[in-house]
Amino acid sequence: MSEQQINLKTVYNLRVDASDAPIRYRIPAYQRGYRWTTTQVAQLLEDIHEFTKRENPQPEEFYCLQPLVLRANDDGSFEVVDGQQRLTTLLLILRHFNERQAVKYQQKLYTLEYETRSDLLPFLDNPSPKKAAANIDFYHIAEAIKTIENWFATKENEVDAIKTAFLNNAKVIWFQLSSTENPVAAFTRLNVGKIPLTNGELIRALFLKRGKGEAEAVQLRIAYEWDLLEKELQKADFWSFLSNETQKQGARIDFLFDLVARKEGVKDMGNDYATFNHFSQKLATKDADCEKVWLAVKRTFMLFEEWFQDRYLYHLVGFLIWDKTGVNEIRVLAEGCTKHAFKEKLKAKVCERALGAGAPNDPVKLREWVMDQLDTLQYPSDLRQIRSILLLFNAATLLENTQSNIRFNFESFKTAMWDIEHVRSVAPDRPNSFKGQVEWVTHCLGYLKSTMQSPDLQNEILEFLKLSKQAADTAFDALYEKILREFNEVDEDGPNHGIDNLVLLDAETNRSYKNAVFAVKRYRILSLDRHGIFVPACTRNVFLKCYNPRVDHVMFWTEDDGNGYRQVMVDTLHKFLVEVL
Repeated sequence: MSEQQINLKTVYNLRVDASDAPIRYRIPAYQRGYRWTTTQVAQLLEDIHEFTKRENPQPEEFYCLQPLVLRANDDGSFEVVDGQQRLTTLLLILRHFNERQAVKYQQKLYTLEYETRSDLLPFLDNPSPKKAAANIDFYHIAEAIKTIENWFATKENEVDAIKTAFLNNAKVIWFQLSSTENPVAAFTRLNVGKIPLTNGELIRALFLKRGKGEAEAVQLRIAYEWDLLEKELQKADFWSFLSNETQKQGARIDFLFDLVARKEGVKDMGNDYATFNHFSQKLATKDADCEKVWLAVKRTFMLFEEWFQDRYLYHLVGFLIWDKTGVNEIRVLAEGCTKHAFKEKLKAKVCERALGAGAPNDPVKLREWVMDQLDTLQYPSDLRQIRSILLLFNAATLLENTQSNIRFNFESFKTAMWDIEHVRSVAPDRPNSFKGQVEWVTHCLGYLKSTMQSPDLQNEILEFLKLSKQAADTAFDALYEKILREFNEVDEDGPNHGIDNLVLLDAETNRSYKNAVFAVKRYRILSLDRHGIFVPACTRNVFLKCYNPRVDHVMFWTEDDGNGYRQVMVDTLHKFLVEVL
């Protein structure tokens, strides 16, 4: 019984077996025919040509042609489960090289045997236009042959170098299924929905090749630990802390391997399998220590788990990852220092990302600096910085109480896409479309009905909703102004786009209640909170009017409310920055 195998093979080694006999690759009936376009063929040639032009290439470097998934047959042939398009194109290129050689110098080549047709090889020997016109597979093959011939016609002086690189430095990921695996099921998984083999799946096969004795025991333990790590990464709160790809489906352990590979110097270079190539090379050496390689991955996970468990680190690291700081960049900050020093480095990094560079060390000057940074911000020109500051304000608010175990919910924050909106409406942003006008007055009407306020205004809105589109367009301006006056939202000094009138709001509220009056937004936010749906603490505090000790009217967001909100923001951020950990 054959076990699952995985390794890298050069194009040269795809040709013949150990006895120098051409390898036979069988294309089963469940595979579709050859469909590569001329663009795909030319792109493959260009990629290999570009590889030959690299400056100071290292001996171990190669161009990866992605996976070839096969299952060995009893007669010595291989059933091609995935990769037949590449395998066919490689054969066409190899045949082109042979055609440039005298017969005695031509290389032995592998053969392709299609279960649904036996006339492929005769066609390759004589790709007549008549046969190509009668068979869609032959048509695409004939087009590929012409593309290859035309491409090499422009590279006559480079053919030898390209051929050498193609044969010896272009490699496929040879993924051989075990004899017990169902090839049709594997084909379905790989091709329905275009789901390719992931780096993690390929690397797992490298780690878990069948060993004996002590080696087998190590592999069994790695398999067990692998599943434990994957299980933890599948937990929504942990994954949302580490990654902004909250909707990522399937295995997530690839994330760890990618980070380790990048930390060890691997660059993507446009190669989807750069991570696999890195670990394949590490595990292929004579003195390769499988357990040591795995330990580097496990330690990476354990470091992230430590960050997650520490409430302070959770908020600072979580903020930086949300703000698109690379995880490995954060790891660099942690290297060679105590946890206390790491936290101070993180705090400085967070301050720079949210408030900007140049924060003074003197506490008094720092407070003035924070105030100045906030006062210069205007929506929407400073949108990125405003968004960062509001998130930091929420995190710093939660961290103020060291006895609390409440954490900011990065999972809900990222999946619901909380963004920036005005606390009170901005008159110049009044709805212009008929649909938008109807939605806006309907929200206001709903609030007035629920609170049984302003019956005359309710009647005016009801009459407006009966109007035709043309009549409504004429009547809306007067009604709009009347509603704003009712809710005390007429801005005599112009619209307020400062941070004292901005808050984090979820995408649904932003979309459905955009530019609604404060009272309507308040009703929506408190409804979410009442039903246990995530609302950032500071957003809830704004709509509960917690930042002004004197609440005159819950329907209105006044200038005093805005000033109190800004003052608490300055106090909280200043305390966060000067606090001795």
